[in-house]
Amino acid sequence: MSHSLFRKDPVPAPTKLPATLSRLYARPGFLLRRAHQISAAVFEDACKELALTPAQFGVLTVLQAHPGLGQSSLARALGFDKVTVLRILRGLQARGLVARLPAEDNRRNISVNLTPAGHDVLQQAQKPAEKAYKRLMAPLGKDQQEQLLELLQLLTGELEDEARAAFVPPPAASPSRQFG
Repeated sequence: MSHSLFRKDPVPAPTKLPATLSRLYARPGFLLRRAHQISAAVFEDACKELALTPAQFGVLTVLQAHPGLGQSSLARALGFDKVTVLRILRGLQARGLVARLPAEDNRRNISVNLTPAGHDVLQQAQKPAEKAYKRLMAPLGKDQQEQLLELLQLLTGELEDEARAAFVPPPAASPSRQFG
């Protein structure tokens, strides 16, 4: 990973960009994609000792709150398509962090649970994940951080129907199941 991501001073802009590139680099989609790349790099750097990606952290976090969640519900809870969540689950299962078993209520469905090792990794990831969050938000003042999050929530909320993968958060877990 390049440490240029962590430079305090901005990378000097080329003296003159063609107008088409200037427009491209100012587009929200381009900037959101770059911000996502940087966010993932910052997270992966903070969690490198755990070899954990943001997507894996998301899966583990949702499963901690909703043990036994089905693969399709898990995909919707994270806004992933089923193929992506299956790929992530296979990697986590190979590492012994999750167990995938037929659901009790419908043997054709697969439910997913954290293993004890998965709980341990998720617990170990809390401090590095918080460090990554703080690093990502560090260039912004407190008001700007709140504004960024509000704007991103507004954007994603208003345009949710345009997404290729549905986002449907699971219902709030009951306190007894929350960390089961």
